[in-house]
Amino acid sequence: MVGIGMLAGSAHGAEHAFTVRPTDLKATPFSDAANLARLAESVRVDVLERKASWMQVKADNNTGWVKMLSLRFEQSASVKGSPASGANALYNVATTGSSGSTATTGVKGIITAESLKNARPNTFALQQMQAQGPGPGEVRQFAKAGKLAPQRLDYVSGGEQ
Repeated sequence: MVGIGMLAGSAHGAEHAFTVRPTDLKATPFSDAANLARLAESVRVDVLERKASWMQVKADNNTGWVKMLSLRFEQSASVKGSPASGANALYNVATTGSSGSTATTGVKGIITAESLKNARPNTFALQQMQAQGPGPGEVRQFAKAGKLAPQRLDYVSGGEQ
């Protein structure tokens, strides 16, 4: 195991990031840890280690811990898809228990009161979505196979209760 860690460690290049907001550089990876320094927004840091939601970073002559969400990572075309990327994943698994691959979902853009006020339906997208769903015949066939009986339900009024 030591040989693999050394091999992966030598293939693992330095990871660089930028602070997305002013953030405290902590002595240890805990919210109540002593502050070593205050990093301004857009400071370039070298990421040394990951521990849960904390990153050990080096900025100028200071080394300490910052929350992962305070950083924006550089994307390097030479790292992505390169032969060394497999070694990088192996290194990540050996040091953090994770390959470094993460799937996330979120909202694209910013939703404001103004954008909600000016919202318009996208009928083409609605038609595409409806075309992907089952037709009435398929729904009845599915219900019959599951021995489901139709039920009539009244709409709930949006008014008084």
